[in-house]
Amino acid sequence: MKHKRIPVILLITSILLLSACNKKAPKEEVPVPETKEPEQTEQTSEKVDKYHFPLTGIGTDVEPNRRAVAVTINNHPAARPQTGLSQADIVYELLAEGNVTRFLAVFQSETPENIGPVRSARPFFIELAQGFNGLFIAHGYSPDAEKILSSGVIDQLNGMKYDGTLFKRSSDRNAPHNSYITFENIEKGAQDNGFSMTDSPASMDFYKEDELESINGNGTGQIKVAYGNSSEFTAEYRFDAQSGEYSRFSNGEQTVEYKTGEPVLVKNLFVIETEHKVLDSAGRRFIDLQSGGKAYLFQNGIMKEMEWKSVDGRILPYENGQPAKLVPGKTWVNIVPSLDAVSFEIK
Repeated sequence: MKHKRIPVILLITSILLLSACNKKAPKEEVPVPETKEPEQTEQTSEKVDKYHFPLTGIGTDVEPNRRAVAVTINNHPAARPQTGLSQADIVYELLAEGNVTRFLAVFQSETPENIGPVRSARPFFIELAQGFNGLFIAHGYSPDAEKILSSGVIDQLNGMKYDGTLFKRSSDRNAPHNSYITFENIEKGAQDNGFSMTDSPASMDFYKEDELESINGNGTGQIKVAYGNSSEFTAEYRFDAQSGEYSRFSNGEQTVEYKTGEPVLVKNLFVIETEHKVLDSAGRRFIDLQSGGKAYLFQNGIMKEMEWKSVDGRILPYENGQPAKLVPGKTWVNIVPSLDAVSFEIK
């Protein structure tokens, strides 16, 4: 009888062994490989700006709803170096009387602590400021400019009314080359007069980053714009291929900030030819900013022959009848009676 029980015992032993093996060796799980997203990381590392400043095309995370401010700035040798020019989005240089030029500096993306020396208004400065719906700042005015300002066609603050309050005189320079205004005082004057400071100008047309290589034309590295025979008012621009910017010089001296020495750097130089007409014995001028005409556009070390047109009060470049784009950054516009005043070498 003993030999008949052996299979039962063996069967039970086998069942127990199988059960133990099942407990000790659970089902092997297939390992899930770690998820790597190198492409996604690379894509998200490139910042995409939600907004762009309307007059420079530079990206920003904050909606740029600040109103443009246009300031007439002195360019007499006794007023150099100036303050605030490096932070202007667009600067126009025009003849005032004789061969003396002045600037109209348009600020929107940046707000300098201090601006000046501020100089008196002329009708063409007011006209340019109107193209940006800008708050116009000047210290003084010609008779024709005074009539325009008195009509209320543009919001404005003038040092003739606010000398010693909003406008301050610098002790290290002589009048009329020493009038300055802070941006804080511009905002205070706007608030006191009920002027809005939140109506931003319409955007200019700028290249996208991947379009910059499409710019073609004649290579140039140095440009001179002569106002009269004196070198005192000859503007010179020198291109730096590494930065893609032009540095500016007056009478051979680099245009820099008065207090800091920071240089004025430009991405676009637009030189336009238009009619100038002397009006009186003081040498005051009419300058045609409406009819359009010949122009040069310098950007990325390249010169292109262009036309200029006045569109909604703005002087804009046109190529073959189509609007031309600007390189994102600062723009300077030199307005001359003839393009013969412009000299450059083709590389």
